[in-house]
Amino acid sequence: MVADATLVDRLRHRFGDHIVSAELETIDPWVEVAPEGLVDICRYLRDEPGLQYDMLNCISGVDYLHTDPKKAAQAAWQPHLVVVYHLSSTITRQRLVLKVTTSRWRQDVAGELPEVPSVSGVWRGADWHEREVYDLMGVRFTGHPDLRRILCPEDWIGHPLRKDYQPPEYYHGIRDH
Repeated sequence: MVADATLVDRLRHRFGDHIVSAELETIDPWVEVAPEGLVDICRYLRDEPGLQYDMLNCISGVDYLHTDPKKAAQAAWQPHLVVVYHLSSTITRQRLVLKVTTSRWRQDVAGELPEVPSVSGVWRGADWHEREVYDLMGVRFTGHPDLRRILCPEDWIGHPLRKDYQPPEYYHGIRDH
């Protein structure tokens, strides 16, 4: 069982404008939430009887950026990042996908990482998932207890899964190619 219109209505009634949009007619139905409402919505989804989304399966990041100038000029959207949360309830056997959209750079200043609140206080497993998204996509999770790189070395520059990432020619004196 997956998210349905009744759940979205409950969320809109309780959280108002923090529920940005929803798409229920896809393989993985999703609800987009505003970053400032994320933690409260996640806590509600975990604790509310009948919902009990007690398991965070994964958190991933998606970079919406056209690197081809012709495609970028025709795009109906501005470049942005989306953080995607896959939730499950082991009790009700329901699944839900939450999305949070953020700009590619905080306040549109290149190099300033966008911020999304950490849900590691809701699901402990978010600790590692958020570190991975931080490391590879460059999203800073505010309130995270230990936000540091998890796959790349601490002195690595950049975030390798961003579409505009340029790998260094040298790393510690070793040439890439």
